[in-house]
Amino acid sequence: MTSPISEDTSTKSPDTTPAEPAAPRGFLPATVDELKLVVWPSRQQLFSESIAVILMVSLSAAGIAAVSRFFGWASSQVFR
Repeated sequence: MTSPISEDTSTKSPDTTPAEPAAPRGFLPATVDELKLVVWPSRQQLFSESIAVILMVSLSAAGIAAVSRFFGWASSQVFR
């Protein structure tokens, strides 16, 4: 295992040139090509992760509301 400091550069050829960039294409074809690379979730995975997100957002909102009500009550007790 080599560290970034002691990298072995002997295997790299000095004549390496970057690959030619692809010909410019339209936005829509490039977008369609990128969407073909996406790994779409299954219906079951989408449903279970959506439920988890909704549950966590609801619990977070309830926790924030509880803390807010507590501090509102405490400040009304202090500043009568």
